Amino acid sequence: MASGVTGCTSISYYAQSLEGHVKIMAARENIGKLIDDPSTPGALRTRLRSASAIRRFAIDELALPENNSYRSYVDIGREAVTWAVFAAPQFSLTPRTWCFPVFGCVPYRGYFDRKAATETAVELHGQGLDVYVSGVTAYSTLGWSSDPLLSTMFRQDDTYLASLVFHELAHQRIYVNGDSAFNEAFAVAVETSGVRKWLGAAGDHAGLRRYEADRKRSADFLGLLSKTRNELQQVYESSRSAEQMAAAKAATIDTLRVRYRQMRDKRWAGYRGYDAWFDAPINNAKLAATAVYGEQVPAFLHLYDLCSGDYPRFYASVRRIAELPKPLRAETLKAADSCY
Repeated sequence: MASGVTGCTSISYYAQSLEGHVKIMAARENIGKLIDDPSTPGALRTRLRSASAIRRFAIDELALPENNSYRSYVDIGREAVTWAVFAAPQFSLTPRTWCFPVFGCVPYRGYFDRKAATETAVELHGQGLDVYVSGVTAYSTLGWSSDPLLSTMFRQDDTYLASLVFHELAHQRIYVNGDSAFNEAFAVAVETSGVRKWLGAAGDHAGLRRYEADRKRSADFLGLLSKTRNELQQVYESSRSAEQMAAAKAATIDTLRVRYRQMRDKRWAGYRGYDAWFDAPINNAKLAATAVYGEQVPAFLHLYDLCSGDYPRFYASVRRIAELPKPLRAETLKAADSCY
């Protein structure tokens, strides 16, 4: 059922997942053939050449899997490939989880159909939960199939494309069932270090400066949300009544928006790239979703530096930490003072 926390998931849910993935796989076109085809639009041909070079770089310089993933292309004709539905209790930042074969337990449900995602969100909201629906640009099957490049991955520049390819291939390198925070932070660390290396190798100093500015803003954004989550946690652990807790929750989120505007206008010199995130509703599910992708990234990047930027050594260290019981992983990662 859509409302299930773990375990039971409806056959219809698996059916839509399988159908959506099979349709994408059936529409794949070989990148080499598209590049050679004179009918391929020039702009797309240029992007596909860049994608091929990025894929080669991932193998040669980042020690990411050499397989058939990202050697084909699909124009999916929509703004997102899937939509992820997150949910959390009204007075808790612990997200609901759902468990699946292969992928283990994750804090979201993914849908290839936006209407189905919205219907699930409405159902969960009806149960008194905070919900958040986010469009997804790319996804990984962890190497179980040859994942294609998608038109959604080409919405921005080549730096964005490289970050997605490196991120998704990182999931194929290491993935721990049931620990989304570990998996996503590891992939972001590979993505971040990889893009820096890729831009540096290309001699794109201006691109690297832009990327570092984006990373700094991202760190500021995540730090702001972390502070808010800590404040909300104190509210939820207090002895307030439900009515008082709801008022304190709303006030804390209002304060978050004020802090964001101050940071945007002063520290970021008016950069408005995060306005849409703050203009939309903010709740526990949305705050929990961002925590999954960001909190452990600095620790992974520190471990990468401890391994002297040697990707095989870094992956070996991450794999050793991944083998620890879940409660010890984040603690061991944070305390790392050498390459394992």
